[in-house]
Amino acid sequence: MSWETVIGLEVHVQLSTKTKLFSGASTGFGAEPNTQVDLVDLGLPGALPVVNKEAFYKAIRFGLATKAEINQVSMFDRKNYFYPDLPKGYQITQMEKPIVGMGSITIDVDGKEKLINITRAHLEEDAGKSIHDLFDGETGVDLNRAGTPLLEIVSEPEISNAKEAVAYFKAIHQLVTFLDICDGNMAQGSMRCDVNVSIKKAEDKELGTRAEIKNINSFKFIEKAINFEIARQIKLLEKGESVVQETRLYDSIKNETRSMRSKEAANDYRYFPEPDLLPVVILDKELEEIIEGLPELPKEKEKRFIDEHNLEVSEARILSSSKAMAELFEKASEKTKDSNLVAKWLVGDISALLNKDNISIEESKLSLENFVKLIERITDNTISGKIAKSLLEDVWETGNDVDNLIQEKGLVQIQDESVLEEIATKVIQSNEDQVAAYKSGKDRIFGFFVGQVMKETQGKANPKSVNDILKKLLG
Repeated sequence: MSWETVIGLEVHVQLSTKTKLFSGASTGFGAEPNTQVDLVDLGLPGALPVVNKEAFYKAIRFGLATKAEINQVSMFDRKNYFYPDLPKGYQITQMEKPIVGMGSITIDVDGKEKLINITRAHLEEDAGKSIHDLFDGETGVDLNRAGTPLLEIVSEPEISNAKEAVAYFKAIHQLVTFLDICDGNMAQGSMRCDVNVSIKKAEDKELGTRAEIKNINSFKFIEKAINFEIARQIKLLEKGESVVQETRLYDSIKNETRSMRSKEAANDYRYFPEPDLLPVVILDKELEEIIEGLPELPKEKEKRFIDEHNLEVSEARILSSSKAMAELFEKASEKTKDSNLVAKWLVGDISALLNKDNISIEESKLSLENFVKLIERITDNTISGKIAKSLLEDVWETGNDVDNLIQEKGLVQIQDESVLEEIATKVIQSNEDQVAAYKSGKDRIFGFFVGQVMKETQGKANPKSVNDILKKLLG
């Protein structure tokens, strides 16, 4: 039987404001539990919320970048539910009149582009955090996160598989970091998403019953959770059973989703307008200032990299894939005046190391200063490209200074042509059969001689000089 998968994502983006959405408490990460909480966050009687203007400005930046409708008059609502890390017994969110309306974002999967529509992006306060592993048999509650401004970005159910879902989440991550509205640190909970998955027969017009997988915070886990859930739902339907509308959790250790609770409907939350907050009005002048302050977006940067640096499309796309990678490319290019060599190393060896370690460039030990030194030592012939590859791995692991490593390990390239000619002469004299074969027209053997000289010099010979000398000696 032919099945179709329908997926929608609700991406939760913590906005990088210094204070919370409705209070003056700090949003800094890593403080001792319950040290960044004030009366509003605690939900104490008589404590009234005050709107954080910067959160609205950051939400609007996202809306403009996704060509969305900006609602210059938006309102807050109360979403009522009871949980230990929600002191007020309700969450202040936007239901009826969100700040950002319909927009869209383009994803790229296997070289094919697809437009995914965004239903809305609304502001709301984050909840606190329940901690289950600090106290034996008890749960702790840390309210430091309570009240942190969230932008919830809701997609239309237009995503067809796990690959597209990951591409969509990556596109949102790329955009919010370029816009500087979120640091994108998923390990710290700055970005996470809920995934809605349903299955239907190819010929059915109505969508199937959906299950929601809560709070996934990595690209890898999104893909694994969706693929497991698709298989689970198809198995149920093919056995003649029904999919239950529910909220599920993804267990990354067991690689499975499991039931958490029945899925609530909107009326279960008893939404009503927030009585302690007036509608928020964004003036035309404010909107114009936000538009003027928008930074260069990823697609614009990609095009500029192609036009200004004569890069391949694939290179420009990788270099503009993250704000940190783009900044490293531009700063290193400016300092070394060799953007093509910088691009080659970032797209090649450095990207390979990032993929191998499954980290982002800002998480690595490779500093701008060290990367610039590596490029400069290649261009001034201090080291060969082969030695540079080995050196990069050392710097990658330790973060040690490039110049110090070159001196400590004696990696300086041999450029004295008299020394290289002496070594090349010995190689030729020791391999008479290969010399005869080369002179009989077997040109490929030339690489053998180059390899032998490089072996004798432990890879320290200047490759261009070696080639020139061997061609002269072999005639």
